[in-house]
Amino acid sequence: MIAKKSPNPIDKHVGSRVRMRRMMLGMSQEKLGDALGLTFQQVQKYEKGTNRIGASRLQQISHILQVQVSFFFEGAPSVPSAARPEGMAEAPSPAYVSDFLATSDGLALTKAFMRINDSKLRRRIVDLVEAIAGGDKR
Repeated sequence: MIAKKSPNPIDKHVGSRVRMRRMMLGMSQEKLGDALGLTFQQVQKYEKGTNRIGASRLQQISHILQVQVSFFFEGAPSVPSAARPEGMAEAPSPAYVSDFLATSDGLALTKAFMRINDSKLRRRIVDLVEAIAGGDKR
């Protein structure tokens, strides 16, 4: 039996950014697939990082989703320490933010939160969520 290879972290990140942007636009996987001439299953595989997105396809997706190609790499995981020159430290990754925004709950919460005009109320909501979540402030 051949062990299933796990997706490359960059491919997963790019896929999650495709998913996040598609959801921000309220677009279905089927609609994106149609625009690309693909099935929604292929879009699913791209979004999970199971299938790598080629450069020309990523350019096409960026046009359809109305963002620059660089958008898909924002907050991407850094180069593994084994491939980094000695003495180069790894910066903390903001991946948890994009992972959160790539979920339907994260996107809905963010959109609703941004509609609150009262900055003091927004701060109180953040304080409340931090109190409910416990100590681990990032």
